[in-house]
Amino acid sequence: MIILAGTPIGNLGDASARLVEILGRATTIAAEDTRTTQKLLAALGIENRPRLIPLHDHNEKQKSAEIVEIARDEDVVVMSEAGMPTVSDPGFGLVHAAAEAGVAVTAIPGPSAVLTALAVSGLPTDRFSFEGFVPRKPGERRAFLGRVAQDPRTLVFFEAPTRVAQTLADMGAEFGPERRAVVARELTKLHEEVARGTLEELAAWAADGVRGELVIVVAGAERAEVSLADALAQVTALTAAGSRLKDAAREVADQTGISSRDLYQAALAAR
Repeated sequence: MIILAGTPIGNLGDASARLVEILGRATTIAAEDTRTTQKLLAALGIENRPRLIPLHDHNEKQKSAEIVEIARDEDVVVMSEAGMPTVSDPGFGLVHAAAEAGVAVTAIPGPSAVLTALAVSGLPTDRFSFEGFVPRKPGERRAFLGRVAQDPRTLVFFEAPTRVAQTLADMGAEFGPERRAVVARELTKLHEEVARGTLEELAAWAADGVRGELVIVVAGAERAEVSLADALAQVTALTAAGSRLKDAAREVADQTGISSRDLYQAALAAR
């Protein structure tokens, strides 16, 4: 079996009793960074010394088949440097390979920088989208941000401290400088900080430099008031482009807040 193990993102006290138990009897661990894993085992007082297999972005494709075969006969614990494997960390390819091979996969839930930042942000949590790391190159970054600028869901991003000021400025240019946002820094650690404000204010805050692990949470775009007639025109355009009527109605409903049922019925009546 493959066991995805969530590990602390900062505070060692967040290691669950179940995690300690599993690590205490693990025979094989596939780890993003074997040195980090060894340090965690020592910090948790675990004397067990399992076999450690490196599993990172550069070797996951090659290592997955080997690890899946091992997992047919014994449990293999999968760990990233911190947080939940597969979430912007190695592991997805391995899980996909295990599922294809019929090998069971389970998880030990644990700390997540994405959910922790979202929870403390004070921004809507009913619907959100995790967008991972923002592209490094300026042109790619602006294009990427432009594609999500009108998303009504709360958006969660990872970013490096050396680029956060420019990214916040680019977000202000693409989303609007008055869009509300939060930068969560060093979550669960001694110097945890949650900075709130507009994108313009946060870009100024970050201009002198920011240190540590960062998560940016940005409020979703406010829905503009759209009439039923205009929304119906959008549905018609989508169906003309090949979308199924129900799918088109649902997509436009998500964007406008108008009932998908009303849009569907109106589209049928207009035929």
